[in-house]
Amino acid sequence: MNKISTISIDLAKHVFQLMAFDDQGHPCWSKRLSRIKLKEALLNQPPCNIVMEACSSSHYWGRTFQAMGHQVQLVPAQHVTPFVRGNKNDKNDCLAIYEASRRPNLRFVPIKSEQQQAILLLHRQRERLIAARTACINQTRSLLLEFGIVMPKGRAEFKTHLLKLLDEASLHPIIQLMLSDVDKELRRLDKQIQSIEVTFKETTAQNPVATVMRSIPGIGPLIASAFSAAIDKGQAFNNGRDLGVWLGLTPLQYASGNINRLGGITKRGDGYLRKQLIHGARTVVQHAHKKDDDLNRWITELKARRGINKTVVATAHRLARLMWILLQKNECYTPQFNQREV
Repeated sequence: MNKISTISIDLAKHVFQLMAFDDQGHPCWSKRLSRIKLKEALLNQPPCNIVMEACSSSHYWGRTFQAMGHQVQLVPAQHVTPFVRGNKNDKNDCLAIYEASRRPNLRFVPIKSEQQQAILLLHRQRERLIAARTACINQTRSLLLEFGIVMPKGRAEFKTHLLKLLDEASLHPIIQLMLSDVDKELRRLDKQIQSIEVTFKETTAQNPVATVMRSIPGIGPLIASAFSAAIDKGQAFNNGRDLGVWLGLTPLQYASGNINRLGGITKRGDGYLRKQLIHGARTVVQHAHKKDDDLNRWITELKARRGINKTVVATAHRLARLMWILLQKNECYTPQFNQREV
């Protein structure tokens, strides 16, 4: 039997499909193993290259196999699908993962540490709590409208008016009971969200990567923790533009022959990270007229030409590229003040 060079694994919950290949790409064997048998088989396997699709539990298995001495590569899911031949089954998926991993210029997904995954878990939980809080406020506003009570816009104004309604004795007892429950629910959700945000501040204060990010305008503990957990130092990207492309902040291109058209942003990649970066950029744009460094002058001039929304997205793209550059240099941001040409 030829020496095994690469093992391709199709991940699952209970039953895993494995295929082994030699240096020439010839199949050596194909197996279906349970979770326990999978660990035993790879623990007894001499060190080799393991390729998997970047999906649920892939980072956990990647860390596990690396601890066994194997080299692990995670293939982005969108690059695996085109290589699936024939019917959709585990064996064909396993073969597609192997073939996709052999493509030149393929950017593999870096394996996240347990700490990085834990931070991203908190971000997902915070998003769920915010959605629950927004749903509670919107439902309460619509229910009160049935009784002729119009609540003001904005979360802070809503809470202030809610406390005033709780003191009104003229309201129906059932409405009073509902408003009391809403007040308790909102206080509980606010407390949970604030607790998570405190954790973000504590973790970013101890993380040198997040410290570099927080020095950039518009990047606070929330954005810094999300990006440091997702991209670490940006080592998966060759330059800042690659990071912007991954975030979906670059224009959508349509080119054929002599025709070359650019549209809106592609919105590819991680929508949560892109959203947070755009929120941070919006803050920078709103206060740009108060400062006179190069970045804020560029923002002010662009805003006058293209409007606020396009300026916000362009600023987010520039901040992303700036983030990658500073992470590679391991330097904090310093405003630049170049003299204008007369």
